[in-house]
Amino acid sequence: MTDAQTADAQTPDGGDGFVPLFDGSSLAGWYSVPRVYGTEYPGGPALLERFDALGLTPPVEPEKHPAHWFVEDGVLVGEQDSPGSGYGGYLVSEQAFGDFELVLEMRPDWPADTGVMLRRRPDRWEGFQVLVDHRPSGGIGGFFGNGLASFSAVPFAVDVALDAEGQPTGLVADDPATSVEPVTEEKRARLGYAADVDDFLNVWRWDDWNELRIRCVGALPVITTWVNGLKIAELDTATLDSPNYDPERVLAVLGERGHIALEVHDNDSMFGEARWGKGAQCRWRNIRIKDLDGVAQ
Repeated sequence: MTDAQTADAQTPDGGDGFVPLFDGSSLAGWYSVPRVYGTEYPGGPALLERFDALGLTPPVEPEKHPAHWFVEDGVLVGEQDSPGSGYGGYLVSEQAFGDFELVLEMRPDWPADTGVMLRRRPDRWEGFQVLVDHRPSGGIGGFFGNGLASFSAVPFAVDVALDAEGQPTGLVADDPATSVEPVTEEKRARLGYAADVDDFLNVWRWDDWNELRIRCVGALPVITTWVNGLKIAELDTATLDSPNYDPERVLAVLGERGHIALEVHDNDSMFGEARWGKGAQCRWRNIRIKDLDGVAQ
């Protein structure tokens, strides 16, 4: 890591002003919703039409199978509605936020395709997502546009090393030659900043807790992520260039304030259980937020 990266990774500091979003004992302040798809982009076709074109079969009646969320030993846990069911969902904050810094600790199983949504609608699936795709060809700390033209803006992708018995032992860089979802220069070019995968692998703690920090500022926000103090990625959603992405329509749909949501992904015919392993969980703790509305940047 360069000196400039190290200095950047140390900001913004924790400081005062952070308040808890999770009380460590209940789901107070949050509500669960199923993973139900909407349009591909504002004013566009239903995403299910794209699934049909790709030959993918989505879960049947997902609205009847929300993910399972519960608290155990001070940890917020998310899992599919039953092991191996393939049905995902979201846990959504009751409170909406404009500009903020969000800090939390995460500990996803392998494989578990999860993430943190920002500016999400209270009852619809649109929003910006910070990826925690802890699975083959997964991005961590990059971005995806749920219902916002499905844009992908990621600095790198990861895979897993296996021991002689085939058990996962740690993250490695994804091999573009064999990747199901390779990182392209186009995906990296959408970012104003993109970390190197080796720097990320040096700070990631396998089978342990990792801190994710997110800064979201602006009507069409600039979103920045850090993992364990290392700056991972920065995205300017006002200038993002991606097919069918229209900043004005995005702002009209999302507004300048929205909800935070944690994700349990569903399974599909592209990844199957490589997206969410049978019995896998995502775990979160020490979730806290600092309101930046009206604060000079």
